[in-house]
Amino acid sequence: MNEVLLRNLTPSVLGILVRRGADFAAAEDAVQDALVEAVRVWPDDPPRDPKGWLVTVAWRRFLDATRADTARRRREDLVDEEPAPGPAPATDDTLQLYFLCAHPSLTPSSAVALTLRAVGGLTTRQIAQAYLVPEATMAQRISRAKRTVSGVRFDQPGEVATVLRVLYLVFNEGYSGDVDLAAEAIRLTRQVAGVIDHPEVSGLLALMLLHHARRAARTAPDGSLVPLAEQDRARWDTTLIAEGVTILQLALARDRLGEFQAQAAIAALHADAPCAQETDWVQIVEWYDELVALTDSPVVRLNRAVAVGEADGPRAGLAALAALDDSLPRHTAVAAYLHERDGDLSTAARLYAEAAHKAPNLAERDHLTRQAARLNSRRSQ
Repeated sequence: MNEVLLRNLTPSVLGILVRRGADFAAAEDAVQDALVEAVRVWPDDPPRDPKGWLVTVAWRRFLDATRADTARRRREDLVDEEPAPGPAPATDDTLQLYFLCAHPSLTPSSAVALTLRAVGGLTTRQIAQAYLVPEATMAQRISRAKRTVSGVRFDQPGEVATVLRVLYLVFNEGYSGDVDLAAEAIRLTRQVAGVIDHPEVSGLLALMLLHHARRAARTAPDGSLVPLAEQDRARWDTTLIAEGVTILQLALARDRLGEFQAQAAIAALHADAPCAQETDWVQIVEWYDELVALTDSPVVRLNRAVAVGEADGPRAGLAALAALDDSLPRHTAVAAYLHERDGDLSTAARLYAEAAHKAPNLAERDHLTRQAARLNSRRSQ
């Protein structure tokens, strides 16, 4: 295999696809797939015309991807904008693709990345942002995953846990990112729940429904973020909340607790409070303790510090926060909030401004900047 030849031919093949009508990003993906196929095939069957071979294979990959994208869009057009309550319709090819991409030959992180790119429709940039890694790093990870499964028979679909993790990440991207995939993630999770009797599947579905119920209240008319404590709870979807709580209760009754059930229980306690002041923070801390025991996740411990600050006072929250690595995403924003609750407006304003510089998206950055400006204004009065 002449890797130098492949590298030299790539720009020419890419240019041909673009001239034939492929957009640049799609052409790049198609050429990359053709190169992977060349690495697999050429050592045993070298072509007489390498450039022509690459153009033919890349163009076929482009057409296949275009047809697949059209089919996916057609499926999405059949789904209402908001997920309807009730049993799921029959499973479709999309759900099967999620299981196939979670192949045992891939690590869970690679399976998630590949599925988000190949099935979820997210760009490499969006996936990289979700993983907090450079886009080039994520592109290499996806390419390695493609090479790993190239030519593999998918007769061993992946574990349910990996599929649920994929659906969870797709929902989170759809809920807070540029691509709206939240309703699609809920639809697919309903399908999983219809064919797999597992409390964690129910826990994930309940979690999605409870979060999705608050969607209309999460942003102001100008697009700015509205914190949970300030949201207009009359705008929450009570039908979705009721369905989510019912599904969660049935799952918890089976006494096989998992992290999605625990997260859903926390979301249910927020949904159950008539106003922010009546939130049962003591019970929320208890559920976070369960989550820590299940996952030992630093992010869970960070969220627990917020809950401790609400249940036992801001200084208790700051003490819990002090035990965590300050490089954690949103650590600075949490510190700012707890210092404000403790009355230290100067420190809080400084930390809000610092957190704004670290914010992962524009909406969050603008929110934190406004928080810093609000406290600086109060201090100057």
